[in-house]
Amino acid sequence: MGVTEDLADELARDVIKAIDATGDEDIVGEITKVLGASSQTAEEAFLTALRVRRANLKARAILIERLRRFKAEKDAATDTGAGG
Repeated sequence: MGVTEDLADELARDVIKAIDATGDEDIVGEITKVLGASSQTAEEAFLTALRVRRANLKARAILIERLRRFKAEKDAATDTGAGG
Protein backbone atom coordinates (compact mmCIF):
# COMPACT_ATOMS: atom_id res chain seq x y z
CA MET A 1 0.00 0.00 0.00
CA GLY A 2 0.96 3.63 -0.33
CA VAL A 3 1.49 6.08 2.49
CA THR A 4 -2.11 7.36 2.28
CA GLU A 5 -3.60 3.89 2.50
CA ASP A 6 -1.22 2.79 5.25
CA LEU A 7 -1.98 5.81 7.42
CA ALA A 8 -5.72 5.56 6.75
CA ASP A 9 -5.74 1.87 7.64
CA GLU A 10 -3.82 2.48 10.85
CA LEU A 11 -6.26 5.24 11.78
CA ALA A 12 -9.23 3.01 10.93
CA ARG A 13 -7.87 0.29 13.23
CA ASP A 14 -7.42 2.80 16.03
CA VAL A 15 -10.91 4.24 15.53
CA ILE A 16 -12.45 0.77 15.67
CA LYS A 17 -10.59 0.10 18.92
CA ALA A 18 -11.80 3.43 20.33
CA ILE A 19 -15.39 2.64 19.36
CA ASP A 20 -15.11 -0.81 20.95
CA ALA A 21 -13.72 0.74 24.14
CA THR A 22 -16.15 3.66 24.39
CA GLY A 23 -19.20 2.69 22.34
CA ASP A 24 -19.01 6.17 20.78
CA GLU A 25 -19.80 5.87 17.06
CA ASP A 26 -19.69 9.68 16.71
CA ILE A 27 -15.91 9.51 16.55
CA VAL A 28 -16.18 8.34 12.93
CA GLY A 29 -17.95 11.54 11.94
CA GLU A 30 -15.48 13.69 13.82
CA ILE A 31 -12.46 11.99 12.27
CA THR A 32 -14.04 12.10 8.81
CA LYS A 33 -14.73 15.82 9.19
CA VAL A 34 -11.13 16.55 10.20
CA LEU A 35 -9.71 14.48 7.37
CA GLY A 36 -12.10 15.94 4.81
CA ALA A 37 -11.14 19.48 5.76
CA SER A 38 -7.48 18.68 5.18
CA SER A 39 -7.43 16.00 2.50
CA GLN A 40 -10.28 14.43 0.58
CA THR A 41 -7.93 11.64 -0.44
CA ALA A 42 -7.13 10.82 3.18
CA GLU A 43 -10.84 10.98 4.06
CA GLU A 44 -11.78 8.54 1.29
CA ALA A 45 -8.94 6.17 2.18
CA PHE A 46 -9.96 6.22 5.85
CA LEU A 47 -13.62 5.53 5.09
CA THR A 48 -12.67 2.72 2.71
CA ALA A 49 -10.36 1.14 5.29
CA LEU A 50 -13.03 1.50 7.99
CA ARG A 51 -15.71 -0.14 5.82
CA VAL A 52 -13.41 -2.97 4.78
CA ARG A 53 -12.30 -3.67 8.36
CA ARG A 54 -15.84 -3.55 9.72
CA ALA A 55 -17.12 -5.83 6.96
CA ASN A 56 -14.28 -8.24 7.68
CA LEU A 57 -15.11 -8.24 11.41
CA LYS A 58 -18.78 -8.99 10.69
CA ALA A 59 -17.90 -11.74 8.24
CA ARG A 60 -15.47 -13.33 10.70
CA ALA A 61 -18.11 -13.22 13.45
CA ILE A 62 -20.53 -15.07 11.17
CA LEU A 63 -17.87 -17.63 10.28
CA ILE A 64 -16.98 -18.22 13.93
CA GLU A 65 -20.65 -18.61 14.86
CA ARG A 66 -21.24 -21.09 12.02
CA LEU A 67 -18.23 -23.14 13.07
CA ARG A 68 -19.34 -23.03 16.71
CA ARG A 69 -22.82 -24.29 15.77
CA PHE A 70 -21.34 -27.00 13.54
CA LYS A 71 -19.09 -28.19 16.36
CA ALA A 72 -21.98 -28.14 18.86
CA GLU A 73 -24.18 -30.15 16.49
CA LYS A 74 -21.36 -32.60 15.82
CA ASP A 75 -20.69 -32.99 19.56
CA ALA A 76 -24.41 -33.46 20.22
CA ALA A 77 -24.63 -36.14 17.53
CA THR A 78 -21.60 -37.91 18.97
CA ASP A 79 -23.03 -37.75 22.49
CA THR A 80 -26.41 -39.06 21.28
CA GLY A 81 -24.79 -41.90 19.34
CA ALA A 82 -22.58 -42.94 22.25
CA GLY A 83 -25.44 -43.11 24.72
CA GLY A 84 -27.72 -45.28 22.60
